[in-house]
Amino acid sequence: MTNPIEKTDRIHSLDSLRAIMMLLGVVLHSSETYNVGSSSIWPLDPNDTHIFQNFLSAIIHVFRMPVFFLVAGFFGAMLFYERSPQAMIKNRISRIVLPFVVFLLVLHPLIISALAFTSESFGITLSGIPTILAVLPEVTYHLWFLYYLILLSLFTYLLALVLRRVPGLTTRIQRSFDWLFTRRGLAIVFFTVMTFLLMVYRWDYSVPTPLSFEPKLGAFLFFLSFYLVGWLLFRSKHMLPSMMKYDWFLTITACTLYTVMFVWSSYIDDVPTGLLYAVVTWLFIFGITGLFIRYMSKYSARMRYLSDASYWVYLIHLPLTILIPGLIVDVPLPAFGKFSIVLITTSVICFATYHYLVRATFVGKFLNGRKYPI
Repeated sequence: MTNPIEKTDRIHSLDSLRAIMMLLGVVLHSSETYNVGSSSIWPLDPNDTHIFQNFLSAIIHVFRMPVFFLVAGFFGAMLFYERSPQAMIKNRISRIVLPFVVFLLVLHPLIISALAFTSESFGITLSGIPTILAVLPEVTYHLWFLYYLILLSLFTYLLALVLRRVPGLTTRIQRSFDWLFTRRGLAIVFFTVMTFLLMVYRWDYSVPTPLSFEPKLGAFLFFLSFYLVGWLLFRSKHMLPSMMKYDWFLTITACTLYTVMFVWSSYIDDVPTGLLYAVVTWLFIFGITGLFIRYMSKYSARMRYLSDASYWVYLIHLPLTILIPGLIVDVPLPAFGKFSIVLITTSVICFATYHYLVRATFVGKFLNGRKYPI
């Protein structure tokens, strides 16, 4: 069997996986307005909601950030070991810290204005996020993942420097990881227990979305676990092709289990819910990653474009997914129809602005490290 990993500067499968996880955020946030229930931080359409929107956003949420942080750990280790620790820090500052600061300040008034407009259009009041503009943001909004990625990068950088001084321990850790990783069933059980225990510590069985500037230890440890698995996986990157084993089976099983859990959630106690949530997360991680390695390992100009655009699209999409529902509140369409309008309109605007205003400009270089011709 031919090794599906191209011997290039970019590992196309994981690069594409990271991009798609970011772009799924647009789908998730486009669906939020049409969820059944109540929310203190997101305006919900008073006329059109549907439980399918809850299911769509929930099933994306169960795997999206865990997969993203695992892939981020993989590429963080690549920077650390293949370039240098200093190069890793320099890259993280230019590609994460500076975009976080700049876009948080730029997007803050746009998000607050969109929240105020749509809340007024819906005739509701939000309590979790203020809709009155302040000079500085009080929360990190959808950029919380960059905030935690900064913290995780700094922590693993320091940890890796320490472990370099004890190569014997590092070797034992890596050998143990390799041994576990080659035993797929045992690996899923081990990682499931790890994730479940972290959920118990947090007293929350869902993937956290910590918006506060005050770091939450439980959320940090939760995401650190996935980041470290990705970091160790880079040291054993020769095993990436093995993730194709059972990829379809694991993904379909994860979808089935989560659907059952979603439909029968009121009949399942907390502990079984947590265990199911944890095992579904890892089934998705192994399954989806395997699928991307199977089908996305060769260079694709289209996927390269999406990968380059995904950062910009994710950064700027949130005000649009909040504003557009307020503009179409009175349109006589069911929830799925309105969701489709929000998703398509937001995507068109984000990709068009990337193509014509970002890709070949200093903004593209700021986000992706280089300019591209249009």
